[in-house]
Amino acid sequence: MTQSDETVTSQRMIRTVALAEVVAVALIWSSSFVVVKIVLKYTGPFTVAGLRYFLAFLLLTPWLWRRRAAFGHVAGPVKRRLLLIGVTQYLLGNGALFLSLKTLPATTASLAMCLTSIPVLVLSRVWLKERLHPLQMAGVAAAIVGSVLFFWRGCAVGGRLAMGALGISVISFAAFPVLVRKTARDKTVGTIILTGIPLGSGGVLLLVVALLVEGIPSLPLTVWGLILGLALVNTLLGYLLFNHGLRQLGAVEANVLLNLSPLATALIAWGALGERLAPVQIAAMALVIVGASLAQRRRPAGTAEATIGS
Repeated sequence: MTQSDETVTSQRMIRTVALAEVVAVALIWSSSFVVVKIVLKYTGPFTVAGLRYFLAFLLLTPWLWRRRAAFGHVAGPVKRRLLLIGVTQYLLGNGALFLSLKTLPATTASLAMCLTSIPVLVLSRVWLKERLHPLQMAGVAAAIVGSVLFFWRGCAVGGRLAMGALGISVISFAAFPVLVRKTARDKTVGTIILTGIPLGSGGVLLLVVALLVEGIPSLPLTVWGLILGLALVNTLLGYLLFNHGLRQLGAVEANVLLNLSPLATALIAWGALGERLAPVQIAAMALVIVGASLAQRRRPAGTAEATIGS
């Protein structure tokens, strides 16, 4: 085997590991919606979100402390980007998502995350100067049609406030893969800092909002166990894997793998929460997932425009 062949094999292995990391994240995050629904029976949405992300930050603190010198040398614009990730992903995105989960089914919220690909593509076009090819346009159209069919019932079930909050979360989440991918691709900070600083800033802001709006929580020990599980597995492990995977995969490319989440969420919610889907919703969910996947297809080789991951 030549050195060139060894290099190609090594690159494929690295890419395979990155793909496996994001698939694992999709499966991990699919359970988040169900667990959050259970915890929301005992406290408010901002309390759940704030405790989850701040606890994850505290768990990561020893590793962040070891990298304090490296963080001190990070450029100002990168530090501001890390704070922006914290605000958009955790304070706005997850804060609004948890608020919507008070009344919306877990599967509905999970499926809505597939629609994040649409504002991601818009941000990619504006910020990264990328264009949509016809297959992507068809995917966007399919996702929109499927979401209208699915969420038509959701509007009646959850109400306009819940659907509005869900819309805010979709738009806010769109900034995350683009901002993280740019930071990870430039390799200006390591995965620990890229994960920890946004968690800390977003978690603190959420706790402040929670204390002002919902007061000090009083929770059973079992609920604290669920929140700790969300912090350790669904948050800390999930975001470390996702951020590390984005060093090799493009933001749009990683998003398509996350479209696996609604399928797993639907199965978990069916067993744990007794949530059922009507036949038209199952068909609509399939249409959204296929459409979002098509919208994130790589451009054919040889075209002038490159994807985020190129």
